Amino acid sequence: MPPSLMNASDTVTTAPASRHKSEFVDFLQFLVKLVIVVVVIRSFFIATFSIPSESMMPRLLVGDYLFVQKWPYGYSRHSLPFSPPIGSGRFLSNLPTPGDVVVFKAPPSAKTDYIKRVIGLPGDTVQMRDGVLFLNGRAIPKVRVADLVIALSPNSPCFAPNFAEAASDGTTRCRYPRYRETLPNGKSYEVLDLGNTEADNTRVFTVPAGHLFMMGDDRDKSADSRFPAVDGGGIGFVPVENLVGKAWVGVFSTDGSAELLRPWTWFTAARPNRIGMGF
Repeated sequence: MPPSLMNASDTVTTAPASRHKSEFVDFLQFLVKLVIVVVVIRSFFIATFSIPSESMMPRLLVGDYLFVQKWPYGYSRHSLPFSPPIGSGRFLSNLPTPGDVVVFKAPPSAKTDYIKRVIGLPGDTVQMRDGVLFLNGRAIPKVRVADLVIALSPNSPCFAPNFAEAASDGTTRCRYPRYRETLPNGKSYEVLDLGNTEADNTRVFTVPAGHLFMMGDDRDKSADSRFPAVDGGGIGFVPVENLVGKAWVGVFSTDGSAELLRPWTWFTAARPNRIGMGF
């Protein structure tokens, strides 16, 4: 067989295998680059978190998803996925502003993400008296505003029968007393006060150096800095090092009624009015 024909035959039989191998290597390289980009974004810029409890109502509901900014308070090992043991402290550290809503690793084990509002900075004193917040000995104004009314759903059951009422369309909704607090720096936000509980009267807490005092906006249903640090419960004073980031904007919300085998419920369960809400 002439050499020219042998070369042509060789080309026909070996090129596809070589091309497939090259495409597979390119795909692997693409995946590696994609993972690196995602890890960098997740570690240093923006991460997504979901809300699993009612402790931050009325601002956050169970089923809300939000973006959290990583850079406002600097970086620590808790800024990285899985909090690798790479040392203590924070790089480019900045203290939050009272009133900020932040995500952090909850004491004592620092393994679980919590979201609360910053109330006290290092050196501040914090106390609750008859449901009124006192910061550095000064009562924080608490003004009654319109009740929070939300539809009954799997993600929003009424806290107790006395909070349930019939809506005009025959459905059930939940109604809660709502108030507005305004901190000395002018930051305002809404809280729920459901009645007299043990959390309405506390001792005076003095926030130690390098720590923060956190509280949930749903004052009677929040395990926060008013309670000793216990995994799955109170958090005590939160080390600044434990900060993960600052709540930024809502990106999705669901009332929990979606069913896997009923695709139309994926849309009816969404709460579009909560998308885009900032902090």
